[in-house]
Amino acid sequence: MDAFYASIELRDHPEYAGKPLVVGRPESRGVVSAASYEARKYGIHSAMSSVKARKLCPDVIFIPGRMEVYKEVSKQIHAIFREYTDIIEPLSLDEAFLDVTENKKNIELATDIAKDIKRQIKENLKLTASAGVSYNKFLAKIASDYRKPDGLYVIHPDKAIKFIASLPIELFWGV
Repeated sequence: MDAFYASIELRDHPEYAGKPLVVGRPESRGVVSAASYEARKYGIHSAMSSVKARKLCPDVIFIPGRMEVYKEVSKQIHAIFREYTDIIEPLSLDEAFLDVTENKKNIELATDIAKDIKRQIKENLKLTASAGVSYNKFLAKIASDYRKPDGLYVIHPDKAIKFIASLPIELFWGV
């Protein structure tokens, strides 16, 4: 998902559309849980101190987190995933690996499944998702982050080595 907590808050609070928004507390010991893409333009990111976020963008809007809402939306997303496969490995509330090699809808291409899942999330939940398609989890994760927000990127087996060689090490998952 794209800026999951922040995107839910923007969906539920349209008055903040286009403004830098942070999910977190603005207190001196507060931490950014999620930052909208508008806030990210100022260099704000998750796990940053709220004080630093405010220094980077004095107009940033802080909204307290609503974990129960995020968990409920996550359940709705996973219900969409289960329409395609039961082989789901969650990474967090907003990320999961799906093995769609054999899928419930008998869709031939994983790319078409990713497009359909993205469409359903947008239509049903009013949120954008990014997807990565590849033949292993490491590459799929890198691909999912490569064209955010609302992206879809495929790393074909024939092009994987060349693609990975072109990336700075900071883009490697876990580094």
